[in-house]
Amino acid sequence: MKKLFVVLALFALSACSTLKTNSDYNPGFDFNQVKTYAWVQRKVGDTAYHLDGLMDQRVRMAIAQQLRLKGLTLTNANDADVLINYLTKVNKKFNVNTFNTYYGYHPYFGPGWGGMAGGQTTVREYSVGTLIVDMISNKTHQLIWRGSAEDTIRQEKSPQDRTKAVNKSVAALFKAYPPK
Repeated sequence: MKKLFVVLALFALSACSTLKTNSDYNPGFDFNQVKTYAWVQRKVGDTAYHLDGLMDQRVRMAIAQQLRLKGLTLTNANDADVLINYLTKVNKKFNVNTFNTYYGYHPYFGPGWGGMAGGQTTVREYSVGTLIVDMISNKTHQLIWRGSAEDTIRQEKSPQDRTKAVNKSVAALFKAYPPK
């Protein structure tokens, strides 16, 4: 249940987004030849790196939409130019802030001197989710392109909001495909 909660919020991005994208590719590969794709076939019980249920469907649909916009069509795994796979990860991060507070008055030094001093430290734990999309050459079985999107996890309230957030993240990720 905890994994599902974290994953549901993976792409829930607010208007003040901290979304970061990155990509890497094989410069020797001719991406102009890529016209078709298929999904990497999962082994039964292999859920270690994939989302479950509804979020999996949202991510796959968003990736498929971006690949269509890039001119790729879905086909069977034997005939595909590339195979597509994705994985997710979540990292815990901490934000520590310390605030010093001085108050009081000293007649020779002015406000803040000779009065009382205090401090307050706040620690905020938050999660950062990452979606990684891999493109593998079906001919050589080598990784040819990898894109990632990373953002602070926020929980969206409705399925429509979750879908919108996933679409936004995947669209940002695919801005770097095909490589220039």
